[in-house]
This record gives sequence, structure tokens and C-alpha cells, in this order.
Amino acid sequence: MTWVTFSALLGHWRRNPLQLFTLLAGLALATALWSGVQAINAEARASYDAAAATLGEGQFDRLTRRDGQPINQATYVKLRRNGWLVSPVIEGRLDGVRIVGIDPLTAPGRLAPTAMTGASSFADFIAGQIIAAPDVTLGGAILDPSVAIAAIGTVQRLLDRRGEIDTLLMAPLQPQGQKPLSDLAPDLTRQVAQSGSDIGRLTDSFHLNLTAFGLLSFAVGIFIVHGAIGLAFEQRRGTVRTLRALGVPLRLVVVLMGAELMGLAVVAGAIGVGLGYVIAGALLPDVAATLRGLYGADIAGNLQLRPIWGLTGMGISVGGTAVAAGGALWKLSRMPLLAGAQPRALAVVARRGRKSQAIIAVGMLLIAGILAIVGGGVVTGFALLGALLLGAALGLPLILSVILSAASGRAKGVISGWFWADTRQQLPGLSLALMALLLAMAANIGVSTMVSSFRLTFVGFLDQRLTSELYVTTEGATQAAAFVAFAQTRVDAVLPILTAQVSVANFPTELFGNKDHATFRDNWKFLSAAPAPWDLVQQGGAILINEQLSRRAELTIGDTVQVGSTAFSIAGIYGDYGNPVGQAIIARETFQTLFPNIKALRFGLRLPPENVTQFVSELEQSVGVPEANTINQAGIKAFSLDVFDRTFTVTTALNVLTLAVAGFAILMSLLTLTAMRVPQLAPAWAMGLTRRNLGALELFRTVLLALFTAVIALPLGLALAWVLLAVVNVAAFGWRLPMYLFPADYARLGGFAILAASIAALWPALRLARTPPSDLLKVFSNER
Repeated sequence: MTWVTFSALLGHWRRNPLQLFTLLAGLALATALWSGVQAINAEARASYDAAAATLGEGQFDRLTRRDGQPINQATYVKLRRNGWLVSPVIEGRLDGVRIVGIDPLTAPGRLAPTAMTGASSFADFIAGQIIAAPDVTLGGAILDPSVAIAAIGTVQRLLDRRGEIDTLLMAPLQPQGQKPLSDLAPDLTRQVAQSGSDIGRLTDSFHLNLTAFGLLSFAVGIFIVHGAIGLAFEQRRGTVRTLRALGVPLRLVVVLMGAELMGLAVVAGAIGVGLGYVIAGALLPDVAATLRGLYGADIAGNLQLRPIWGLTGMGISVGGTAVAAGGALWKLSRMPLLAGAQPRALAVVARRGRKSQAIIAVGMLLIAGILAIVGGGVVTGFALLGALLLGAALGLPLILSVILSAASGRAKGVISGWFWADTRQQLPGLSLALMALLLAMAANIGVSTMVSSFRLTFVGFLDQRLTSELYVTTEGATQAAAFVAFAQTRVDAVLPILTAQVSVANFPTELFGNKDHATFRDNWKFLSAAPAPWDLVQQGGAILINEQLSRRAELTIGDTVQVGSTAFSIAGIYGDYGNPVGQAIIARETFQTLFPNIKALRFGLRLPPENVTQFVSELEQSVGVPEANTINQAGIKAFSLDVFDRTFTVTTALNVLTLAVAGFAILMSLLTLTAMRVPQLAPAWAMGLTRRNLGALELFRTVLLALFTAVIALPLGLALAWVLLAVVNVAAFGWRLPMYLFPADYARLGGFAILAASIAALWPALRLARTPPSDLLKVFSNER
């Protein structure tokens, strides 16, 4: 009996291949978007771990200078002679490649390179050989492909940093009786090893953002699955009634339907994981550019098959199907035997659950309101987004029902009254597809508003900050001195760029020493500042900090901070969009007093724009600074905007995919409903409406519902943008962006959504308009 019953249930999919395609395609698309995002995240985190292994992050304590400057090699020798088991490390970039120098003879643990395929001997490495993946493993793991390894002496020579060390790695076990570090090297500080890589923690917000979009895309796809399952159950009520009347236990029917859906979920999940691999492979280069541009994090550009995201893709496919089918199975288990053949059973059941749905929707919106007032942090921000989107999606059918009821009450004429009443009756069958459209549109409005606001602010920020017409990088102190002597009589101003890595309020900070010049006084914009902030800075006792440092350290105007042993009063807080770390500015003279060994190698030049080309040519001939070491203002802006645009390529692609999936949801719902609509439309046809009129009304109905959904999506999308800008962005990056409105973009997006709905509705409408009269006449001979 079990197999016969199962075969009878499977017969529904053989008779309705379109529904089977809808179910499999919806679940596969949902799984593909989710698993694609997880594949990208897994690849990035693997690269973080490989990069962390390169320098022993999370494994060994390290010694660094308190002021962030390089350690003198003599200090390292002194520590070794006094029994400290430390190993030097230096790193930098050479022709775009991260190169790390280590001492394999003193490196703790297994950090010395092993398995050097192609390396003739260990002596070659010491003598100057540079090796990289896949020719080397480090600590038992394959090295990050974007990193090259060489002996520390080789790297010092290549980077022109002889006698300098960035950090000292400490062996876990140190001899007893050592002289205290405070006596041997009082300028060094010990950093305790922490599990996980620093860059991985820094980019958590970005990956959480991707995961949120993956979940949103998955939710949109699950709406398709939920709708397909619900309609399939509605169509099979007659079959279930017959099976129960023949003596098949209801529990067995429910179990077999569940097993049937789990089997389909496994098939769709496997397809989705494969599609996710393709999506991830296409988006990974832009993700790599994003992480490199925003965080300075290098990740591998090639995608590897990793079990973790494949298994999570299959798991969420099965779990999503279980969630989507749970409600239908529960309703089936509670449906009276003789109710199975009622043509309006779906609408009746939906009406009964409307009150519960309204309560949940209001509850979610209240939770979102509470989180908006009292919440903080990235996770809380995304919880706020989830509650807001879920509440709005659940409330959409109720809002549309109210609108349709009001329109029905004002209808004039028989056809108009029937149209509005029939539209309201069809709402339960289309509600899930409309929810998917709402979420996709809201996400597009919210993210596009955030990105456009960010871009508008960022362009203005570049215009304020990149005021020098030319920027020059010299290759050493000797060339820098020659450059200054050459340039100071040929340009309006030479502005040296002095920088050091320091700790301010226990946060890593990039400190700049600025020359007193009108370039900064006239163009620098402050979020808040004391009177005459630049005058206070030039007096030597004040400091300017960026918004990120102000928020993270809870600093405001008038507070005092320490840079080394010197105290500074905060005179101004400025916006620093796109920078994930703290930044501060002091006077040039004060900077040189604190860091006398740091010499400016980069310079900004003020000169007429038309003279830039000739100056660059003369500079290369007279001083030897190659043209590659110069970049004009327009070049920097173009590069910065290119990084910016690539940064948001991934989120834009996910937005397009979710909107496409929503359109697909409408198409599949309408195609499924078309066959079920014939018994309801036949009386209207018999009373004088032509098939063409019926098809046109069906098309108009879909466009109208899409229009209503687009109008509701607008305030939801703006609320989403506000949360992203005022809550998530502040928690993740430390700056708050102003929110701008872009009505033309919203109108264009609404037009695209209505166009997508129209295209999706066109085929079902044509099918309905071409329904043979014989099929319509058969309705009157059917007991239903």
C-alpha cells in the first residue's frame, strides 16, 4: 500500500511538469545564491588564515615598537645575546606582491618553509631565493598564493630597509633568568597571541553583509518554493481525499509527501550548489578587489571546492524545504476529509490565518522599532533589518487586501465589481510571489540609496581632500632631498606627507604630520571642531582625529589623548570615508620632534594643472624620479572611484539576482494559477466576456498588484537604507554617511519591477486568452 500511495502522489508531478520545474528551479536558485555567498566567504577566510600563518598570527606572542616604528636590528641582536628566543620578520609590497622576510634558523614552531618543490636546497633560500605557493608550505599549510617568502636579508635589500625589522616573533618557551624586557629594550611592547587573524576580524562586517544578502536571496527563492508547494497541495486535495476514503492513514500520506519533498530538495540542492560555484567564481575577482580596496586584505583569486559550503548549501536546501512545506503539511493534517474538493479552500484557509499573520507582522515591526532605538552593533543592525523586512513582508497581503476592499467598495459596474472581488480572491495565491517582489525591490531601493549616498559623499570627500595637483613618491632619503631642492622653486608649494603607525586611546592609528598651508585650512571639512582648530594644531598641543577613531574610542572635542609620552587635546573631528582604521593629524614640527628618524618620501605639490605634464618630464630627467612614481589628482580620483565601484559590484549583482528571482516567482505562480483559474473564469466568459478580455484583465491585475507592491516597497526600502547608513555602517566601519534621496532612480526601479511583472504575466495571460472554448465549457459538466 505504501508504494502504491507514493506512486499516486508522484503522479501529480508527472501531470504537472511545470510545477515540478517551479519547485526545483526555485529551490536551486535559492540554494545557488546562498551557497555562492558561502563559497566566497569560505575562500576569503581560508586566505586570511593562510596569511595569518605566514606571520604566525594567533600562534606566537610578538614584540613591536610602542610608537609603531621599525625595530632596529641591533635591538634584535641584543635580545638574542641575552637569551630571548625571538625571530625577526619584515614585510612589504614589491610590484604588487606581498613579500615576507623571515629567518628560518630562528623561526619558532614550523614557520620555516618546508616542502620547497623546485628549491634545490635550503642554502639557496638563505642565499636569496624567493619562493611562493604552490612551491612551499608554511607551518604545514599551503601558503597564500599572493605572498612570496624570502630570507629576511633578501627582503631588507629588496625593500631598501637594511637594518630594519617589523616585528619579533617569540617562541612559546623562553629560558629562565632572562633580563627583563624593560631593561633591554624599553621601547618594545609585547602583544599576546590571539586566536584568529586580525584581518579576518576586521572584515567580519563585510562577510556578514554578504551573508545577509545571501539569506535575503534565499528567502526570496523560498517564497517560490513555498508557493509551489502550497499550490501543489491545493491541487492534490482531491487526490488526498480519495486516498483517505480508500483507507490510507492520513499520517502515512503526510509522511510520504514529506519524503517526496525531501528527495526533491536533495536534487535541487545539488543543482544549486553547482550553480553557486559558478556564481562565486564569477563574483570572486570583484570580492577580492573590494577586500583589497577597503581593508588591504589579499585573498586568492581562484575558487576551490571546499566541503563546508557544499554541505551548508545542501543543509539549507533541505531545511528551507522543510520550513516551506511545514505549514502546508500542518494544514493538510487538520483539513476535514470532505473539505478537500472545495474550490476556494486556499482562500478560506488563508482568511482564517490572517489574524495570526497580522499579529506576527505587527510584532516584528515593533521589535524592529525597539532595536532601532536601543540597539547597537553589526549583528543587532542585521537583526533590525531582518525584523523590518519580515514584518513588512507578512503585512503586505493584509495591506493589499485593505486596498482591494476599498477599491471593490467604490467599483461601478458589474465587470469592475467582479474584477476587484476576483483580484482579492486571487491574492492568497499570489501573496508569496508579491512578498518576494517586495523584498527584492526594498533591497534594491535600500542598497542603491546607500551606495549612491556613499558615492555622492565620497566624491565630495575626494574633491575636498585631493587638492594637490600632483603627488610624488621618492625612492629614498637622498632622492627625496634632491626632489625638494628641484621642486621648491618650480611649484607653488611642496607639502611633505609624514606618517607613522601609532596607538591612540589603545586603537591602532595612522598619524600624519601636516605642514601649515592654506591647502588644508581652506579645504578640510570638520564634523565638529573647536574654534580655529588649525591654529590650535600648529601651536603644538592639539590633534585632529577622524570619525572612526572618535566613535570607537568614544572621544570628543576637548578630550586628551596620548601619542607616545605626549598629551594632545582633540581640536577637531573630520570625516574620513572609506578608511577602516583610525587616523590623526598633528603639526609637522611636532611630528618631527616625536619621530626624528622618519623622513618624508611622499609629497603633494601645488602647481597650475597645465604645468603638470612638463614638470613630470623635467623631474624624471633632472632627479631620476620615474613617471610611474608620480600621479596626478585626476588619476587618484579615477583610481579611488574605480575601487569604490568595484567594491559594490557584488551587492549590486545580488540585488539584480534577487529581483530576477522575484520576477521568476511571479511567473511561476501565475502559470500555476492559470490552470486553476479556468473554473472561476468560465462563468464570466459564458456571460459575455471574451477570452481576449479575460487575458487582458489578468495582465492588468498583475501589473496593478506589482504597482501597489512597488509603492509599498518605497518607504520600506528607504527605511532599509536608513538602517544601513545610520546603524550597520556605523557599527561596521565607524562612520555615518548622510542619506540622500534619488527619486529618478526609484522611478526607474519601479518601472523595471512593473516591466518584470508584466513580462512574467504576459505568457499566462496569453495562455488564458487562447484557452479553447471546449475547456471552458467542460467546467459546467464538472461537479466542482
